[in-house]
Amino acid sequence: MQQLARRIYQLCHTEGEFLLRSGQISHHYFDKYQLESQPDVLADIAQALVPLIPSDTDLLAGLEMGGIPVVTMLSHFSGIPCVFVRKKAKTYGTAKLA
Repeated sequence: MQQLARRIYQLCHTEGEFLLRSGQISHHYFDKYQLESQPDVLADIAQALVPLIPSDTDLLAGLEMGGIPVVTMLSHFSGIPCVFVRKKAKTYGTAKLA
């Protein structure tokens, strides 16, 4: 697990000057989208999360956009179906939130 944590840190941690959503400046930034674009790292994360899923889980859900790659990979390794949750219902098509 520590090796995976190191890989994630090396891939996602950046130093510099970053303006945060709060308006504050940070000299460290963790870009989780970097890990979501690396299939091998994403697979290792999902495999590490599978044992944490409660045994009575019938469905996994991932919030758009960032949760979709993680929940899809987690679904793949756990065999549990997944859904994608929208922040806001569409006004067209099925107009569903999930």
